[in-house]
Amino acid sequence: MDRQKFQQGLKDGLPICLGYFPVSFAYGMSVVLSGMPAWAAVLISLTNLTSAGQFAGSSLMLAGGSYLEIAVTTVVINIRYFLMSLAMSQKTDKKMTWIQRLLVSFGITDEIFAVSMQAEGKLTASYMAGLILTPVIGWSGGTLAGGILTSFLPTILANALNIALYGMFIAIIVPPARKKKPVLFTVLFAVLLSCCFAYFPVFSGLSGGWGIIIITIVVSAVAALLFPVEEEEANE
Repeated sequence: MDRQKFQQGLKDGLPICLGYFPVSFAYGMSVVLSGMPAWAAVLISLTNLTSAGQFAGSSLMLAGGSYLEIAVTTVVINIRYFLMSLAMSQKTDKKMTWIQRLLVSFGITDEIFAVSMQAEGKLTASYMAGLILTPVIGWSGGTLAGGILTSFLPTILANALNIALYGMFIAIIVPPARKKKPVLFTVLFAVLLSCCFAYFPVFSGLSGGWGIIIITIVVSAVAALLFPVEEEEANE
């Protein structure tokens, strides 16, 4: 292993680690309050590292969703990682073995992909190991901290903190929605469809998991048709 490359990866992954900690803290707190053991939450974080897909999958697990619902939901939400993997494969070191490539593919997230694509030169196995290791520690460590702390909090405070997850998602979507009309349309359209699935009797027989799948596909397709990304924007 190239120690210098590994240390550089650790350094580049540290900001991602710090950013992941509060999000995974909210995840650990949320699922433990919903009845999941803290060890199970940490195990999910260690084996998934997929943020939105992990939140959705855990919600379906707690709601008693079927294996098919959970599988299709996580694939639909995380399908962008296929494209990221293809892009990264063009920059990886040719000396990287197929086993190392499989291990690297486990750690591909939006943030790790962005940092790796900006790194100078080819992506070596040593550099990617360091770049992935620190975010994994931050994500799983935050989950553990959130799950354990919830056990010691008073019930009224724990229930109040449970809404932090929803506040986090609102904080993520509001700034870009205020600046870009396509984002605002996508958010409002998704909210509208979610309300229809929740309150219209015709959808009463549809489980929450299939509702998420249908809403995601429909909203993404409509937004792509109405607001296609121009070539200049894609290059940026």
